[in-house]
Amino acid sequence: MRYPEELIEEVRSRNDIVDLISIHVPLKKKGSSYFGNCPFHNEKTPSFSVSRDKQMYYCFGCGAGGNIFTFLMEYENYTFVEAMEYLAQRAGVELPKQEMDAKMQEEMDAKAVLRAMNKAAAGYFYFLLRNSRGERGMSYLKGRGLSDEIMKKFGLGFADIYRDGLYQYLRSKGYKDEQLKDSGLVTIEERGAYDKFFNRVIFPIVDVNNRVIGFGGRVMGDGQPKYLNSKETLLFDKSRNLYGLNFARSSRKPYLIICEGYLDVISMHQAGFTNTVASLGTAFTPAHGLLLKRYTNEVILSYDSDGAGQRAALRAIPILKNAGLTVRVLDLKPYKDPDEFLKNLGAKDLEERLKNAKASMMFEIEVLAEGYNQQDPESRTSFQHELAKKLATIPEVLERNNYIEAAANQYFMSSKELGKLVERYGTVVAFDREQEEEPQVRQRQRKENEDAKKQPQKLLLTWYVNRPELFEKLADYIGPEDFLEPLYHSVAIMLFDQYEKEKKVTPAKIISQFPDAADQTEAAALFNARLKVAPLPKDNEKVITDIVKKVKSNSIEEEMNRSTDIVKWQELIQEKAGLQKLHISL
Repeated sequence: MRYPEELIEEVRSRNDIVDLISIHVPLKKKGSSYFGNCPFHNEKTPSFSVSRDKQMYYCFGCGAGGNIFTFLMEYENYTFVEAMEYLAQRAGVELPKQEMDAKMQEEMDAKAVLRAMNKAAAGYFYFLLRNSRGERGMSYLKGRGLSDEIMKKFGLGFADIYRDGLYQYLRSKGYKDEQLKDSGLVTIEERGAYDKFFNRVIFPIVDVNNRVIGFGGRVMGDGQPKYLNSKETLLFDKSRNLYGLNFARSSRKPYLIICEGYLDVISMHQAGFTNTVASLGTAFTPAHGLLLKRYTNEVILSYDSDGAGQRAALRAIPILKNAGLTVRVLDLKPYKDPDEFLKNLGAKDLEERLKNAKASMMFEIEVLAEGYNQQDPESRTSFQHELAKKLATIPEVLERNNYIEAAANQYFMSSKELGKLVERYGTVVAFDREQEEEPQVRQRQRKENEDAKKQPQKLLLTWYVNRPELFEKLADYIGPEDFLEPLYHSVAIMLFDQYEKEKKVTPAKIISQFPDAADQTEAAALFNARLKVAPLPKDNEKVITDIVKKVKSNSIEEEMNRSTDIVKWQELIQEKAGLQKLHISL
């Protein structure tokens, strides 16, 4: 579905971005912009800027940015069509009926039906738990110490012993078998239909926008499996969702706690630790790490203290670190999990344990040590060699030395001797790392060279937006063709055309021209580029002259690379040489 550009612009222009975003994010006016804490990552100092003049938002911390449509698509997880419909209704604009291609229409309809079906199923389970048929489930949850309030908050429910209760209920709501078969809620076979969940306490799984996307169920009694999750559907991808994140993402704590299961998360929230999440019956994935990075810079692993929990933590640590997160590990011993710890020692003691959570490297070292007999000289020597190998992988010298000292103290070793052993293994590690990183270094250098060419273009586009008089001042020197990066070139064409026709620029209108969300975010960044020393020069002619020289010089070099005409080459060489004398007067 694609609405006419004129209609998109009408809807956008009739909705003020500051008014809309301030519903979700507290904003304070600072100069000509409004600032608040970014809703897309965890921060203490506000770096989320909303401009009424530009009708744009941009976070100088995480780089999230766009216009009013982008915000709804990112914050509310709307499709563009859903954002358009919401904003049109908000502004009192009537949208025409749109024709979609068959595939798009089919997918949208299927998602809408599935959302409604999940909502209906959640209501059914919720009602059963509080009905005489749910007494067994309610007794179990009460026995786990859960209050009515926390059960309501998480929408807990119950699937009773009847094998087709939910199926019959959804059929009574008008859903057909062909819709139900891919829902993950029921199984339909030639022999008949039966519910996916029965005789289980139900945990609705919701996305960050509080929409039910799936379910988890804990069996009553000795049935198997003990925990059962919905299969993956159009809405539910367990490798990209975390239980409790809808609540935890708005926590003001500087870190998020990761547990193993539903009841751990609920118990933690009930005890006041509302920054707790859990993966959904699957191993931790890179997608989980990136999802968490969106909301925080630090996580504390609170997995079960048994062997399986330790192994899960060891698997999760490198994934989380690769996502750019600082990782610590909570010591729950002598108790197995957070729920058991809270029941025995309470929230105050858990808060103290969280403050003293181990750095992930120390946790890994302790797990390593458990595999060796420290009283046996041969076994202890083997441990020391393995420890040195592990410490040698720490690239930063100061950090490595700190860990050498900490490990030596903990295991009664000479830090000097351990340091020598680490240095010995470090030579091998450094060589291996150098071999692995050589292509990466070349790639990084290439990227740095590309960025050096991109930055002047980005700055110039930002200045055009903030100071439209530059279109006239720089008309003899710069045109859209001088912006070489494909996206920048597209933006420049639209920007110059917009100014020529209207004698003003509206960046939010340009962002709407890009259907891809990543392009919208990058376009927003183009209008918010900064110099390290001067964010926006006012009368600094030298700064503007230097930036114009760089943009034009890169443009000339690119044209020389494309041209095989000797005469043209000579002209371009002379033009580039002439840039040395360029001085732009404002």
